[in-house]
Amino acid sequence: MPRATINIAEPSGQAITDTTWRFAVGYIPGEPNLGLVGEAQGGSPARRPDYDDSGWEICNDLPGRVSGGFTFAWYRANVTIPETINGQPTGGMRVQFETCVDDYGEIWVDGECNRDRGAVQGFNVPQRVPVTTSAQPGDQHTIAILAVNGPLGDPFGTVFVRYANLGFEW
Repeated sequence: MPRATINIAEPSGQAITDTTWRFAVGYIPGEPNLGLVGEAQGGSPARRPDYDDSGWEICNDLPGRVSGGFTFAWYRANVTIPETINGQPTGGMRVQFETCVDDYGEIWVDGECNRDRGAVQGFNVPQRVPVTTSAQPGDQHTIAILAVNGPLGDPFGTVFVRYANLGFEW
């Protein structure tokens, strides 16, 4: 299957897809105790496409290391499907989001998590989830990544997103 990739972690890819990454620390950013409460009901609203992240920090360096210890953090972006990629019209293409989160990551696309491939996957495991099975130029999609530092029993290091790609297949 013919395929092309846009690196939306880099300025050139961000320009093509009108993407700006935002970042905030916490399971529910801005809440007391960073939103970490026992038996949280309803999940974090940061996963939803209509969530207001306008007050979050703009993140120009996804692989940049953030925080340390037991940390939850969100990375969010709205991406716009371009008219073409490598000279091919994007209409009707399948689009995948591909990433690797250090250490654990959940991927939410338009407020939904693909429970087979987008939920927490091991320790630094590459993830690939569908964005759309039939792209339309100009359509916008919200990608939200929940990053968690690990191992959970004794976390070390930091959280970051190793890469962020949109794969177009036709």
